[in-house]
Amino acid sequence: MADQKILVWGDSLSAAYGIPREQGWVNLMRNELGEKIEVINGSISGETTQGGRTRLPKALEDHQPNYVVLELGANDGLRGIPPDVTKTNLDTMIQEAQKANAKVILFGMKIPPNYGVAYSEKFEAVFADLAEKYDLPFIPFFMEDIAQNFDYLQADELHPTASAQPLLLKKILPTIKKELSSS
Repeated sequence: MADQKILVWGDSLSAAYGIPREQGWVNLMRNELGEKIEVINGSISGETTQGGRTRLPKALEDHQPNYVVLELGANDGLRGIPPDVTKTNLDTMIQEAQKANAKVILFGMKIPPNYGVAYSEKFEAVFADLAEKYDLPFIPFFMEDIAQNFDYLQADELHPTASAQPLLLKKILPTIKKELSSS
């Protein structure tokens, strides 16, 4: 039986879009952490913060996680959703997870400059602001090491390949392990 539960709450970047699910970083993390840690992947490709916010209460009730890895927002940015809306949705999810006694680990996101510099800056600031507000473990951009390397991206130039998944895991695992060891 698992000692701890991690609920990964994300979009296609965590749902292993376009690759076999067992090759995605969430499954690799599950294998790395071993059977004492149960990893539940509640990620859905195409998910927005609004969709995640709507679904989260039931997932918290069903799984009762100790940790929620919150990796949402990329689709909001790609759709040009106002950053304030994204921020409100993420803020609500953080509060709901904390009320359910789960510690939140927040992943930040960057987006292509399609909507201009002002939008991109406002969008990226949402994540840092919330991490600071709630004093959360924060990974500013977990795709940082692969986002500009087309060898690690699928043909859409947005989603990581199977070969990129270990690099994503390497980027986030120290933060995850630090949180697990501090409880």
